[in-house]
Amino acid sequence: MGYLNERLRSELVAMAENDLSVREELIADESLTNQGYHPRMEAVHKRNASRLTLIIDRCGWPGVSLVGENGAWAAWLIAQHAIGNPPFMRRCLGLLKQAASENEAPRWQPAMTEDRIRMYEGRPQTYGTQFQPDKNGAFVPYTIENPENVNERRRAVGLNTLEEKIAEIRE
Repeated sequence: MGYLNERLRSELVAMAENDLSVREELIADESLTNQGYHPRMEAVHKRNASRLTLIIDRCGWPGVSLVGENGAWAAWLIAQHAIGNPPFMRRCLGLLKQAASENEAPRWQPAMTEDRIRMYEGRPQTYGTQFQPDKNGAFVPYTIENPENVNERRRAVGLNTLEEKIAEIRE
């Protein structure tokens, strides 16, 4: 196990907070729509992915023992939002799977990242973590591979049932 790196933890948390605050601003002024990747959001995601790449190259995946739970969550969020850089997302997925196997990341993080990659590649997701609006604007799960077993897969990575998640989203 490593040690808690407070400077790195603070930097990752600030990067994630900036990502989320820009997203909230763009939602509030209604400029973040399904009409493509907003240039301001894309710039934040690119900058964060670039910095996380350097961190990973230097330290490996920033897991819980290195940057604490909120720092590790922030690193995952940055990877999850790097939609313009599929090779980086795939690299992070491999690192997240390894981190989860070493209890350095929760098992749901690589599951969500894998589903996100699959969705952006046009393939069915495995865990049912990615949603999209239907024709009426209600959020529904993106296509799921072997949907009859999705709740077993979700439980195996620490997620609630798909039905519970759908009810949460619609609240």
